Amino acid sequence: MAKKIIVTGGCGYIGSHTVVDLVQNGYDVVIIDNLSRSSLNILNGVEKILNKKVVFHPIDLTDKTATFDTLSQHQDASGIIHFAAYKSVFESTEQPLKYYQNNMVGLFNILEAAEKYKIQNFVFSSSCSVYGLVENLPVTEDTPFQEAQCAYARTKQHGEQVLTDVAKATHLKTILLRYFNPVGAHPSSEIGEMPIDIPNNLAPFITQTAIGKREKLIVYGDDYPTRDGSCIRDYIHVCDIAHAHTLAIDYLLKKPPFSIPEVFNLGTGNGVTVLEAIKAFEKSTGISLKYEIGARRAGDVIEVYADNTKAISSLGWQLNYTIDDMMLSAWNWEKKMAETL
Repeated sequence: MAKKIIVTGGCGYIGSHTVVDLVQNGYDVVIIDNLSRSSLNILNGVEKILNKKVVFHPIDLTDKTATFDTLSQHQDASGIIHFAAYKSVFESTEQPLKYYQNNMVGLFNILEAAEKYKIQNFVFSSSCSVYGLVENLPVTEDTPFQEAQCAYARTKQHGEQVLTDVAKATHLKTILLRYFNPVGAHPSSEIGEMPIDIPNNLAPFITQTAIGKREKLIVYGDDYPTRDGSCIRDYIHVCDIAHAHTLAIDYLLKKPPFSIPEVFNLGTGNGVTVLEAIKAFEKSTGISLKYEIGARRAGDVIEVYADNTKAISSLGWQLNYTIDDMMLSAWNWEKKMAETL
């Protein structure tokens, strides 16, 4: 009988791709999502890819009663992958209490319910933002945290600390996955990134500009000490990130009990400049993008990319997509949304 995994935020960007990857690798999945930052269109896309229905509970994890009631129906679950959280850097700066309330209370409730119903394997969706403004590259899992640059990043720092304390005090086995910059969409173009309002990430801003939703793309600075003067980020295909979650669950289920969470960076290990990402989009799609150079943006890190050695060696993770693949799949998804939504 297939092992059951509960995926919170399973209708979100990375969550939906992970649901697909889990099912395609033999797991049963239960989705919990309040749809505040996602859409039933994504759930429909997941089910179309899989050619099957997925168990779905439209609840809010900040509702403790609903959270406990839902997990009581799935006490046979082997593990939880916890994505459900708000993630806008800008919004978290403007509305920090909203982020602390949603991201922290939701985590507290799912952890309490997991403890009550003895679900002992937990994968936490974290972020490279926990590192803050790093001084040395590449970023390893042992890179010390610097000051968080926004409330969103601080909720991830706090979330990791909460999980560390809980793991020491209980039987919870935990993996913390720190993503760098997710890009792209499923090859089927049935699911992808669906930003609320103005995109926070580069790729959807590129594709929205190309399709005419945005007048132009602004590149914030071309005078940084990098190859072409623009900032460098570690862009990684969302399907590669999704598969790392399946491997993390595999890893937890095989491991004997341990009390300190294991941490893995999820990045390609290579930095790509903003201008290189634009060129990759133009090359892979044949579309000339309308963009212009603007002033530097306050708070932007000059350069950041991951050391992914640990995920590759310990989880058996492999990278299957290039920056060209990322941009082309993001564009195909943008076109699909324009046709269907």
